[in-house]
Amino acid sequence: GGGGGNPGASGQKYSSYRHSPPLPAEEEPIPGKAQGQKVGPLPDTEKWRRMIRSIPDFPKPGIDFKDITPLLGDAEAFGEVVDTIAGFFSNAGIEKVCGIEARGFILAAPVAHRLGAGFVPIRKHGKLPFTSETASYILEYSEAILEIHSDALASGEKVLVVDDVLATGGTARAAVDLVERLGASVEGFACLIELEFLGGRAALEGHRLESLICY
Repeated sequence: GGGGGNPGASGQKYSSYRHSPPLPAEEEPIPGKAQGQKVGPLPDTEKWRRMIRSIPDFPKPGIDFKDITPLLGDAEAFGEVVDTIAGFFSNAGIEKVCGIEARGFILAAPVAHRLGAGFVPIRKHGKLPFTSETASYILEYSEAILEIHSDALASGEKVLVVDDVLATGGTARAAVDLVERLGASVEGFACLIELEFLGGRAALEGHRLESLICY
């Protein structure tokens, strides 16, 4: 995924359901509305936040890692997260959902199913077997590469990009660039966690961004 490590996150404030850009009130999507689902009250995002545990100094000293596995292991919470993301984009005509390796796959695939869309993996370098497009991005003090199959998206297709975490925004920007290079239209980017203090939102300026839990 987009990096569960977050330097200096201890004690950071949090909020929920951050939209970008703001939508007109009459067009505000309703979580859970995708695929004609019955719409109920908004899920308890605080419950989700309590399920996300912080692991200090992992995978290296100074990193406060956000471990989402307890949330994923809870059937109700996992389903609520998937339904909420899908609900935000239920009226966007999404045709493909792209998930970013690796934890982004976990969320993107069921969101695609909810939206009646196809799933497309965006993988790390050397993992895809067919002809691929590549995009590089900065990862701490090194450069990393993401790839997508060159025939994965058709020109003009409406695409949602999903990852677990938005941190500095390098991974997200590279993924969006890949989608747009294939001629598809990025209708939005969605993530479970946004680490606001790292400023990743700026990397997606001009694109709709939905994050469920912000630190």
